Amino acid sequence: MRTTIGYTVESIGCVIAAQGLVSFASQTFFGTQWGWLHKLVDLPSAAHLAVLAVGLALVAAGVRTRKPPRRRQAA
Repeated sequence: MRTTIGYTVESIGCVIAAQGLVSFASQTFFGTQWGWLHKLVDLPSAAHLAVLAVGLALVAAGVRTRKPPRRRQAA
């Protein structure tokens, strides 16, 4: 199985976006800290939305940098 850089960037972006979303939701709606992001930094709720945006930007960049599938020529 071959992996291109686009898939790797997408995977990292999905994890970052999920952490931003979970951290924002838990802090805003439940008043608790979920995920592992709060163990690294102490951010306000609005900053977690910025983390979500960065994750989504990485996902978009990963999709854009994927290599198109190779087309086989008929023999």
